[in-house]
Order: sequence, then C-alpha cells, then structure tokens
Amino acid sequence: MCHLDAINHKNMTQLTNRQQKILEFAASKSSIKNAELVAFFAEQNEPLSRETAARELSALVKVGVLEKFGKGRSLAYRMVVAHPFLKPMDYESYLAQESDKRTLAVISFKKEALEKLDELISQKELAVLEAKNVDYKRRVANLPPDILKKEFERITIEFSWKSSKIEGNTYTLLDTETLIKESREAVGHPKEEAVMILNHKKALDYIFGNKQKFKAISLRDTEDIHRLLVKGLNVNFGLREKPVGITGTNYRPLDNKYQIREALELGLEKINTAGDPWNKALIALIAISYTQPFEDGNKRTARLLANACLLAGGVCPLSLRSTGETEYKKAMLLFYELQNALLAKKLFLEQYDFSLANYFL
Repeated sequence: MCHLDAINHKNMTQLTNRQQKILEFAASKSSIKNAELVAFFAEQNEPLSRETAARELSALVKVGVLEKFGKGRSLAYRMVVAHPFLKPMDYESYLAQESDKRTLAVISFKKEALEKLDELISQKELAVLEAKNVDYKRRVANLPPDILKKEFERITIEFSWKSSKIEGNTYTLLDTETLIKESREAVGHPKEEAVMILNHKKALDYIFGNKQKFKAISLRDTEDIHRLLVKGLNVNFGLREKPVGITGTNYRPLDNKYQIREALELGLEKINTAGDPWNKALIALIAISYTQPFEDGNKRTARLLANACLLAGGVCPLSLRSTGETEYKKAMLLFYELQNALLAKKLFLEQYDFSLANYFL
C-alpha cells in the first residue's frame, strides 16, 4: 500500500472547496492537464484561469497529494495513491453543518473500518520517528532517577488534566497538580471531577509499572484499564449491554454485546499486529473510540491504551497538553462518520513532537 510520504499534515487536513474538487476530478482520471482542469470548472460554471489552475495544482503537489510528470505541453498531474482513511478534505466546512444535515440517516458501525485500520503512519514517517526515538532514549538513559520520576509525574499530571478536560472536567492544570500531589480537591467542583482525574493517575501508574504487559493488549487488559478509569463514577464495568449515543453525531455504534466483543477483539488484533509502537498507539486511539465497547469512558480508555502502546515500545508517552479539546472531538467525529483519520493522525504526530520537545530534557 502506498502512502503520502511527503505529506505536510498541517496543510493537508484543511483544503479549500476548489482544491477538494480538483482532487475529486483527478481521482476520476489516470492523469489531468491544466487545460482539462480549466474545462472541467467551466462546465461547473466556475470559471478558472490557466494561471489559477496552475497555482492550485502546484499547491496540491506541495502537500503531497498530486504528483506532476512530463514537461512542456506534456506536463500532467496524477493522484498520489493514499491510504483510504487519509484522504484530504475540507473538514471545517463539513463539520460546520449540523449533524442532521451532514448525514440525513443514522450512520452504522462498519466492520471494514476496523479491518482497514493499519499502516496509518508510513514507512518514511516511521524512519523519522525512529531517529527521534534514538535521541529520546539517550536523554532518558542520562537522567538521574529522581529527575526521571519527576518527569513521569509531570506527564501524569498534565495528561490527567487534559484527558479529563476533553470529557468536560473543569479543573485547571494547577487544580489538578494540587489534587495529585497534595490530595486536596478544588473548592466548588463536583466530587466526580476529582475522582475522574485521580482515576487517570491510577491507570497511568498501573501502565508505568507494567509496561511489558502492554506489548500485546488483551481484552482483559482493556477492561482493567477501563475499570480503573471509571471506578467511583457510577459507570458499569465490562462490555455494555445497551445502545449508546454520541453527542453531535448520527453515528451509532453496535448495540449487541456479542458483536461488540467481536469488534473490540478485532480492534485489539489490529493494534497488536501493527509493527511499531506509533501505529499501535494511533490505531488504539481510533479503534477503541470507534467501537465504543463500554457504557462510558471509551475515549479515556483509548487514550490510556495509546500511551500504554508507546511506553511498551520504549518511546515517549503523550501528555496531550497542547491539544485543543474541540480539535480532538472533530478528529473523532470525522472517523465516526467518514472513516477519515487524517486529522487524528495530524494531532497524534503533533502531540508526540510536543512531548519530545517538553519532557525528559
């Protein structure tokens, strides 16, 4: 399978409507020329000059979705074959619509969405990540034990804060630090918010202390992490036995316990058969969230398992500190509704670089 090895993720996730149309036109043909593109837009009653067409084609070449070949009058462009889940799109325009207008009918769970969930991070990208990991391992090896412990504590605090905030928790980062370090709850906040944050700490502590256990993640491991995360929050343990809805989308996960188990086991198989910790982590982040195997706490479980994959593989965990909650939710919605993982991948790689740049220095 070919991938967008030269992709610029920052630009790739947000194309204009016109660029999206150009890609759709290019995808319908083996190759296109400037004149053909101008004629296509003329047929759409959207006049486009040759100069503008050339600029748009060059921009799409720059972000890695088109490639050009030939010279002079023979110059043409063709699609770079990409993972089916990494197609560029104007996601802001798509998500600006109300959920009932984006999709007129209920969107059902698709087994093939899990079956194709592999190799989201290409070999060329993995080579870059491996090189960065060499430096990370060197830094960690040279840190005194007490500093190493403090860095893991810092990631625990910041991850627990951000992961909880994504779920609507209103603790500040300073509140979270005080809670975890001094066991003092913030005044004016519901007890459940403190429990949610402390549960994150317990789950991370468990993963830190059992890294090798997560080289291959079992159904039992997944349920154990979920149990740690939702204990004391009035959430039932184990695979859910009733339907679950997700705010802001018409996507409906499976509602049959036996099918849910099969889907979760398939997702875990995709995680465990991935050949590197980064793909494992990204697949975990998406697959568990998409399957929604539990009554509540699914995305939290996905985020913890993603870090478990990274730690088991000897690479830097994520704190997610600089992740925007809205962007994170958008990334999940795009996969729920369209099986588009481009924004999720972009956020994952950005947060990995953030962790490398801010911890274990």
